[in-house]
Amino acid sequence: MKLAKKGGLLLSAAALALSLTACSSTQTTNNAEAKTKVQTVPVEKDGNKIVIRFWHAMSGDLEKRLNEIVAQYNQSQDKYEIKPEFEGTYEELLTKFRSTAASKDVPALVQSSEITTKYMIDSKKITPVQEWIDKDHYDTSKLEKAITNYYSVNGKMYSMPFNSSTPVLVYNKDAFKKAGLDPEKAPSTYSELKDAADKLTIKEGNTTKQYGFTMLNYGWFFEELLAAQGGLYVDHENGRKGGAEKAVFNGKEGQKVFNLLNDLNKNGNLGKYGNDWDGMRAAFQSGQVAMYLDSSAGIRNIIDTSKFNVGVAYLPHPDGVKPKGVVIGGASLWMTNMVGDETQKGAWDFMEYLTKADVQAKWHTETGYFPITPAAYKDPSIAEEYKKYPQLKVTVDQLQATKSTPATQGALISVFPESRDAVVKSLEAMYGGNDPKQALDDAAKATDRAIEIANRTNGAK
Repeated sequence: MKLAKKGGLLLSAAALALSLTACSSTQTTNNAEAKTKVQTVPVEKDGNKIVIRFWHAMSGDLEKRLNEIVAQYNQSQDKYEIKPEFEGTYEELLTKFRSTAASKDVPALVQSSEITTKYMIDSKKITPVQEWIDKDHYDTSKLEKAITNYYSVNGKMYSMPFNSSTPVLVYNKDAFKKAGLDPEKAPSTYSELKDAADKLTIKEGNTTKQYGFTMLNYGWFFEELLAAQGGLYVDHENGRKGGAEKAVFNGKEGQKVFNLLNDLNKNGNLGKYGNDWDGMRAAFQSGQVAMYLDSSAGIRNIIDTSKFNVGVAYLPHPDGVKPKGVVIGGASLWMTNMVGDETQKGAWDFMEYLTKADVQAKWHTETGYFPITPAAYKDPSIAEEYKKYPQLKVTVDQLQATKSTPATQGALISVFPESRDAVVKSLEAMYGGNDPKQALDDAAKATDRAIEIANRTNGAK
């Protein structure tokens, strides 16, 4: 089974798809808002502090950074004790969460990736964070709207953004100079990208020493290039004005993306590394690829470990199309309803702490994830970071320039992983010689079947 790596976490899209489809609720999004009786566990205490169990999927250095923030919170007050518990990948965490019932070890907070949003809303296991926002009269205008929009439906916020990222174009400035291209002017349109990729591709006989461009065979990047044009992924305003019934990503916007990649491939300018994040990044750093798409969260490490000057730019868009921006990726924190009000209050208190400007500044500078609080950008530590890494500011500028539309809010479907798998297979088929329009239509048909089965299974109309 293929694994896709994003932000240091391994995701098995096919297995995740099975998890989401198997446990989708029999409720539509609107019905999921109705109150249901849920058994809650007794308050757990550690000394005089109420214990807040926090399931997360942060591994390696990210886990260290998270634990530092948790420790600082625990020391900052005497009411609550956050207990972070690493549960493996997003997929592994979700699998455990969906089988969890009220018990003494039940979490109050759960980290879950952005594509599980529809499932989490419909799961009957969460309390929308909006309830605590309203109780506490919390001012959400302090948060980055380009991020919170993804986790809001009909004006109601369901989870608190946590580790948020977007894709960017990364390029080798030294290679640009050698090719006679301006290293300070990255391609912004599809025609500029194809022209640059052609100039940057270096061939020796039958061997390609350097490819001009590569894009990981991963559905997330297709979704982003689609949204950058204002293209929707599914009907009913991306599933935000009613349950999605049909894929629409095979319209003119999606066709432009597939045609771009098909042209690059046919011209011999596209390096292909499957869905191997490490392999793609290694190819860039070794000079085998001059341009590629990556997550904003990985930029600092790429800069630190590359032996050449690294440039970062906005996602390219089709000629004649005004770019609309990007869809937020990463994950958010969900409050479970299997704990009582006292414990939920502590979970909310921690969420609120995480939105503090100094906490967000620390998270941003140490991990590369976006601050969810714009005030964090005024912190001196970020100004210093941008002096050293001006490329990081490019990722923030792209996010803040994003127009709020159903396209850039992202799609809400419970079968997202299955759909991503279909897109990946269609890209592979196209690279193998299939017609790009037919390949994209095939991905849409596979998505339609997955949506139909999920809706029929769940009793959705």
